[in-house]
Amino acid sequence: MANQGVNDPIHEPVNTGRRRFLTATTAVVGAVGAGVAAVPFIKSWNPSARAKLAGAPVTADITALQEGERLVLEWRGQPIWIVKRSKAILEALPTLDSHLRDPMSENPEQQPAYVLEQDPELRSIKPEVSVLVGLCTHLGCSPEMKAEIRPEPFDPEWKGGYFCPCHKSRFDMAGRVFEGVPAPTNLVVPPHYYENDTTIVIGVDPQGAA
Repeated sequence: MANQGVNDPIHEPVNTGRRRFLTATTAVVGAVGAGVAAVPFIKSWNPSARAKLAGAPVTADITALQEGERLVLEWRGQPIWIVKRSKAILEALPTLDSHLRDPMSENPEQQPAYVLEQDPELRSIKPEVSVLVGLCTHLGCSPEMKAEIRPEPFDPEWKGGYFCPCHKSRFDMAGRVFEGVPAPTNLVVPPHYYENDTTIVIGVDPQGAA
């Protein structure tokens, strides 16, 4: 089970007042481009709202998750993003290191140690699947996913990632924060593990994890 520390942003209670955008839905899917089918989300797999706020684990089936799609669910009053990244995105991530504030994820409070053991640049247990807390580390707004590699008004050399329209913070597709933006740290990677190849449990560390 995950250790809980007073100053650990992965586990500390959150201010749900800034998260009201999320409570209207239990799941949302974002996709790159138009016409991509929504990923099914089975509400009955999740615990009650009271249990979720108390920190109960949340389970997600990613069988139908396609490249460029995002599955959004809720854990402890926070939005959790599960994104399947394309090969092009994975190849682009290392090229962004010189533009990032913490490219090797050296802040230990932003992700579990077992995630860094896999790859500090990808920040994921499986290379293609990213799991993040979808809250900007500046003021807790919800960034927009801009997953396509194409010029954007806020960055003509955009390689895919997340853009927070509130104060213009930017993160890459691993949740790593860019230099020169208000957000001080990378997006948080929550504790999680794979129950099997297509089932992710959010809120619990893998068995035997330190």
